[in-house]
Amino acid sequence: MSDHFAAFSFVDRITELSPGKRARGTFAIPPDIESFAQCLMAEAVGQLAAWVAMSHIDFRGRPVAALAHETRFLRAAKPGDVLDLNVEIHDVDDDAVAYEGHANIDGERAIELVDCLGPMLPLADFDDPHAMAERFALLIDGGASPGRFHGVHRPPIVRDGNMALLDVPASAPFFNDHFPRRNVFPATLMLDAQIELALSVARETWRDAAPIRMTNVKVRSFTPPGTRLTLGADVRERGERETTFNLSAQADGKSVATARVVIGDRPL
Repeated sequence: MSDHFAAFSFVDRITELSPGKRARGTFAIPPDIESFAQCLMAEAVGQLAAWVAMSHIDFRGRPVAALAHETRFLRAAKPGDVLDLNVEIHDVDDDAVAYEGHANIDGERAIELVDCLGPMLPLADFDDPHAMAERFALLIDGGASPGRFHGVHRPPIVRDGNMALLDVPASAPFFNDHFPRRNVFPATLMLDAQIELALSVARETWRDAAPIRMTNVKVRSFTPPGTRLTLGADVRERGERETTFNLSAQADGKSVATARVVIGDRPL
Protein backbone atom coordinates (compact mmCIF):
# COMPACT_ATOMS: atom_id res chain seq x y z
CA MET A 1 0.00 0.00 0.00
CA SER A 2 1.31 3.41 -0.94
CA ASP A 3 2.13 5.81 1.89
CA HIS A 4 0.68 8.68 -0.14
CA PHE A 5 -2.48 9.89 1.62
CA ALA A 6 -1.72 7.48 4.47
CA ALA A 7 1.51 8.29 6.31
CA PHE A 8 0.79 11.96 7.05
CA SER A 9 -2.78 12.68 5.94
CA PHE A 10 -5.34 13.52 8.60
CA VAL A 11 -8.63 14.18 6.81
CA ASP A 12 -10.78 11.11 6.07
CA ARG A 13 -13.84 12.92 4.83
CA ILE A 14 -15.11 16.44 4.15
CA THR A 15 -18.68 16.43 5.38
CA GLU A 16 -19.62 20.06 4.74
CA LEU A 17 -18.13 22.52 2.28
CA SER A 18 -18.77 26.13 1.36
CA PRO A 19 -16.18 26.61 -1.41
CA GLY A 20 -13.45 29.03 -0.44
CA LYS A 21 -15.20 29.89 2.84
CA ARG A 22 -15.55 27.04 5.35
CA ALA A 23 -15.52 23.30 5.75
CA ARG A 24 -16.12 20.52 8.22
CA GLY A 25 -14.49 17.11 8.14
CA THR A 26 -13.51 14.08 10.16
CA PHE A 27 -10.46 12.01 10.92
CA ALA A 28 -10.67 8.73 12.80
CA ILE A 29 -7.51 8.10 14.81
CA PRO A 30 -6.82 4.37 14.42
CA PRO A 31 -7.25 2.51 17.71
CA ASP A 32 -4.15 0.37 17.18
CA ILE A 33 -1.51 3.13 17.08
CA GLU A 34 0.53 4.04 20.17
CA SER A 35 -0.37 7.73 20.41
CA PHE A 36 -1.51 10.82 18.52
CA ALA A 37 0.33 14.03 19.39
CA GLN A 38 -1.55 17.26 19.97
CA CYS A 39 0.45 18.91 17.20
CA LEU A 40 -1.02 16.34 14.81
CA MET A 41 -4.48 17.63 15.70
CA ALA A 42 -3.28 21.07 14.63
CA GLU A 43 -1.93 19.47 11.44
CA ALA A 44 -5.35 17.92 10.76
CA VAL A 45 -7.10 21.28 11.06
CA GLY A 46 -4.47 22.86 8.80
CA GLN A 47 -4.86 20.10 6.23
CA LEU A 48 -8.61 20.66 6.04
CA ALA A 49 -7.94 24.37 5.44
CA ALA A 50 -5.41 23.40 2.77
CA TRP A 51 -7.98 21.27 0.92
CA VAL A 52 -10.42 24.18 0.87
CA ALA A 53 -7.71 26.55 -0.35
CA MET A 54 -6.27 24.23 -3.01
CA SER A 55 -9.67 23.37 -4.47
CA HIS A 56 -10.62 27.07 -4.58
CA ILE A 57 -7.67 27.88 -6.86
CA ASP A 58 -8.03 24.71 -8.96
CA PHE A 59 -4.97 23.03 -7.43
CA ARG A 60 -2.48 25.51 -8.83
CA GLY A 61 -0.89 26.00 -5.42
CA ARG A 62 -0.80 24.66 -1.90
CA PRO A 63 -0.23 26.37 1.47
CA VAL A 64 3.04 25.58 3.22
CA ALA A 65 4.84 26.56 6.43
CA ALA A 66 1.87 28.31 8.02
CA LEU A 67 2.26 31.13 10.50
CA ALA A 68 -0.01 30.72 13.52
CA HIS A 69 -0.78 33.54 15.93
CA GLU A 70 -2.10 31.17 18.60
CA THR A 71 -2.80 27.48 19.10
CA ARG A 72 -4.78 26.51 22.20
CA PHE A 73 -4.34 23.00 23.59
CA LEU A 74 -7.55 22.07 25.39
CA ARG A 75 -7.71 18.29 25.39
CA ALA A 76 -5.42 15.43 24.46
CA ALA A 77 -6.38 12.98 21.72
CA LYS A 78 -5.99 9.25 22.06
CA PRO A 79 -6.11 6.29 19.69
CA GLY A 80 -9.70 5.49 18.78
CA ASP A 81 -10.91 9.09 19.01
CA VAL A 82 -12.64 10.74 16.05
CA LEU A 83 -11.67 14.34 15.30
CA ASP A 84 -14.47 16.65 14.20
CA LEU A 85 -12.55 19.25 12.15
CA ASN A 86 -13.81 22.75 11.38
CA VAL A 87 -12.20 25.63 9.46
CA GLU A 88 -13.23 29.16 8.53
CA ILE A 89 -11.37 30.73 5.59
CA HIS A 90 -10.98 34.49 5.91
CA ASP A 91 -9.16 35.02 2.60
CA VAL A 92 -7.66 32.81 -0.08
CA ASP A 93 -5.98 33.43 -3.44
CA ASP A 94 -2.91 32.22 -5.32
CA ASP A 95 -0.63 33.97 -2.84
CA ALA A 96 -1.88 32.86 0.58
CA VAL A 97 -4.73 31.50 2.71
CA ALA A 98 -5.80 33.07 6.00
CA TYR A 99 -7.91 30.88 8.27
CA GLU A 100 -8.81 29.72 11.75
CA GLY A 101 -10.19 26.42 12.93
CA HIS A 102 -10.66 23.87 15.64
CA ALA A 103 -11.11 20.18 16.36
CA ASN A 104 -13.65 18.60 18.71
CA ILE A 105 -13.66 15.15 20.28
CA ASP A 106 -17.02 13.79 21.47
CA GLY A 107 -18.44 17.31 21.31
CA GLU A 108 -15.66 18.78 23.47
CA ARG A 109 -13.20 21.32 22.07
CA ALA A 110 -9.73 19.75 21.83
CA ILE A 111 -7.66 22.32 19.97
CA GLU A 112 -8.10 25.80 18.48
CA LEU A 113 -6.04 27.58 15.83
CA VAL A 114 -6.36 31.37 15.68
CA ASP A 115 -5.20 33.73 12.91
CA CYS A 116 -3.23 31.36 10.70
CA LEU A 117 -1.58 32.34 7.42
CA GLY A 118 -0.28 29.86 4.87
CA PRO A 119 1.73 31.21 1.93
CA MET A 120 0.88 29.45 -1.34
CA LEU A 121 3.55 27.80 -3.48
CA PRO A 122 3.12 25.93 -6.79
CA LEU A 123 1.48 22.60 -5.99
CA ALA A 124 3.28 20.81 -8.81
CA ASP A 125 6.60 21.42 -7.00
CA PHE A 126 5.40 19.28 -4.11
CA ASP A 127 2.80 16.82 -5.39
CA ASP A 128 0.85 15.70 -8.44
CA PRO A 129 -2.02 18.20 -8.93
CA HIS A 130 -4.14 15.57 -10.67
CA ALA A 131 -3.70 13.12 -7.78
CA MET A 132 -4.59 15.85 -5.30
CA ALA A 133 -7.73 16.79 -7.25
CA GLU A 134 -8.78 13.13 -7.32
CA ARG A 135 -8.19 12.83 -3.59
CA PHE A 136 -10.31 15.92 -2.93
CA ALA A 137 -13.13 14.47 -5.04
CA LEU A 138 -12.97 11.32 -2.92
CA LEU A 139 -13.00 13.26 0.36
CA ILE A 140 -16.17 15.18 -0.56
CA ASP A 141 -17.91 12.11 -2.03
CA GLY A 142 -18.16 9.56 0.74
CA GLY A 143 -14.63 9.93 2.02
CA ALA A 144 -11.58 7.70 2.19
CA SER A 145 -11.42 4.48 4.15
CA PRO A 146 -10.26 5.22 7.69
CA GLY A 147 -7.37 3.37 9.29
CA ARG A 148 -4.70 3.90 6.64
CA PHE A 149 -2.56 5.87 9.10
CA HIS A 150 -0.22 3.62 11.08
CA GLY A 151 1.29 6.20 13.38
CA VAL A 152 4.22 8.51 12.84
CA HIS A 153 7.66 8.19 14.39
CA ARG A 154 9.05 11.58 15.28
CA PRO A 155 12.83 11.42 15.63
CA PRO A 156 13.87 11.48 19.31
CA ILE A 157 15.57 14.50 20.82
CA VAL A 158 18.84 14.36 22.74
CA ARG A 159 18.53 16.90 25.52
CA ASP A 160 21.30 18.87 27.19
CA GLY A 161 19.76 21.33 29.64
CA ASN A 162 17.45 23.68 27.76
CA MET A 163 18.91 22.63 24.40
CA ALA A 164 18.44 19.49 22.34
CA LEU A 165 19.53 17.91 19.07
CA LEU A 166 17.10 16.37 16.61
CA ASP A 167 18.40 14.45 13.61
CA VAL A 168 15.86 14.45 10.80
CA PRO A 169 15.99 11.03 9.11
CA ALA A 170 17.24 10.70 5.55
CA SER A 171 14.13 8.67 4.78
CA ALA A 172 10.83 8.01 6.54
CA PRO A 173 7.28 7.02 5.52
CA PHE A 174 5.92 10.51 6.20
CA PHE A 175 8.11 11.95 3.44
CA ASN A 176 5.98 10.03 0.90
CA ASP A 177 3.07 12.18 2.04
CA HIS A 178 4.97 15.37 2.94
CA PHE A 179 5.77 15.72 0.09
CA PRO A 180 6.19 13.18 -2.75
CA ARG A 181 8.02 15.56 -5.12
CA ARG A 182 9.93 17.49 -2.46
CA ASN A 183 10.53 15.83 0.88
CA VAL A 184 10.13 18.25 3.80
CA PHE A 185 10.27 17.48 7.53
CA PRO A 186 6.79 18.42 8.81
CA ALA A 187 6.84 21.62 10.84
CA THR A 188 4.29 20.12 13.23
CA LEU A 189 6.72 17.33 14.13
CA MET A 190 9.43 19.92 14.76
CA LEU A 191 7.05 21.94 16.95
CA ASP A 192 6.10 18.76 18.80
CA ALA A 193 9.78 18.16 19.56
CA GLN A 194 10.18 21.75 20.76
CA ILE A 195 7.19 21.34 23.09
CA GLU A 196 8.66 18.09 24.40
CA LEU A 197 11.88 19.91 25.24
CA ALA A 198 9.98 22.65 27.09
CA LEU A 199 7.93 20.02 28.94
CA SER A 200 11.02 18.15 30.05
CA VAL A 201 12.39 21.38 31.52
CA ALA A 202 9.06 22.28 33.17
CA ARG A 203 8.61 18.80 34.65
CA GLU A 204 11.70 19.32 36.75
CA THR A 205 9.36 21.56 38.76
CA TRP A 206 5.85 20.30 37.93
CA ARG A 207 5.17 16.60 37.51
CA ASP A 208 1.90 17.21 35.64
CA ALA A 209 3.14 19.96 33.33
CA ALA A 210 1.21 20.21 30.07
CA PRO A 211 1.11 22.66 27.13
CA ILE A 212 -1.65 25.25 27.34
CA ARG A 213 -1.07 27.40 24.28
CA MET A 214 1.51 28.16 21.63
CA THR A 215 1.84 31.61 20.09
CA ASN A 216 3.86 33.49 17.47
CA VAL A 217 4.77 30.42 15.43
CA LYS A 218 7.01 31.37 12.51
CA VAL A 219 8.50 28.76 10.18
CA ARG A 220 11.20 30.48 8.17
CA SER A 221 12.53 27.71 5.95
CA PHE A 222 12.00 24.14 4.81
CA THR A 223 13.85 21.35 6.60
CA PRO A 224 15.05 18.66 4.18
CA PRO A 225 15.82 15.04 5.08
CA GLY A 226 19.09 14.47 6.90
CA THR A 227 19.15 17.88 8.61
CA ARG A 228 20.47 18.20 12.18
CA LEU A 229 18.31 20.64 14.14
CA THR A 230 19.39 22.38 17.33
CA LEU A 231 16.36 23.10 19.49
CA GLY A 232 16.10 25.58 22.36
CA ALA A 233 13.55 26.21 25.11
CA ASP A 234 14.45 29.31 27.12
CA VAL A 235 12.31 30.53 30.00
CA ARG A 236 10.75 33.87 29.11
CA GLU A 237 8.45 34.31 32.10
CA ARG A 238 7.96 32.09 35.14
CA GLY A 239 4.73 32.18 37.17
CA GLU A 240 3.28 30.22 40.06
CA ARG A 241 1.27 27.87 37.81
CA GLU A 242 2.51 28.71 34.28
CA THR A 243 5.86 29.21 32.56
CA THR A 244 6.34 30.76 29.12
CA PHE A 245 9.19 29.46 26.98
CA ASN A 246 10.81 30.96 23.89
CA LEU A 247 11.26 28.09 21.44
CA SER A 248 13.83 28.00 18.67
CA ALA A 249 15.09 25.66 15.98
CA GLN A 250 18.29 26.18 14.01
CA ALA A 251 20.13 24.34 11.27
CA ASP A 252 23.75 25.18 10.48
CA GLY A 253 23.46 28.26 12.68
CA LYS A 254 20.46 29.66 10.79
CA SER A 255 16.98 30.09 12.26
CA VAL A 256 14.44 27.58 11.00
CA ALA A 257 11.49 28.22 13.31
CA THR A 258 10.55 30.18 16.42
CA ALA A 259 7.54 30.14 18.74
CA ARG A 260 6.43 30.64 22.31
CA VAL A 261 4.71 28.02 24.43
CA VAL A 262 2.97 28.34 27.77
CA ILE A 263 3.37 25.27 29.97
CA GLY A 264 1.00 24.89 32.92
CA ASP A 265 1.02 22.91 36.12
CA ARG A 266 -1.95 20.72 35.25
CA PRO A 267 -2.70 17.43 33.50
CA LEU A 268 -4.32 17.80 30.09
